[in-house]
Amino acid sequence: MKLINIGFGNLVNANRLVAIVSPESAPIKRIIQDSKERGMLIDATHGRRTRAVIITDSDHVILTYLQSETVANRLNEYDDGIEDEDGDTDE
Repeated sequence: MKLINIGFGNLVNANRLVAIVSPESAPIKRIIQDSKERGMLIDATHGRRTRAVIITDSDHVILTYLQSETVANRLNEYDDGIEDEDGDTDE
């Protein structure tokens, strides 16, 4: 299990991520509101402006103050170190 830092010491399981999206569009705003009503919203912004929304395979929606690109880069750093079934690392 690999954990991705999403700011302020908050970590997310990299294997559970489905999407990292910008919070600006109307459909994402609806997803945020729906998840809040269902009790599936996790606000990890610590009062700062939401800059990225992380959607997980368990239908949790996580808000973070980090930009989408920053979270994606941290995820890609994890992916670069994954080994193939042969034991070789991906290149």
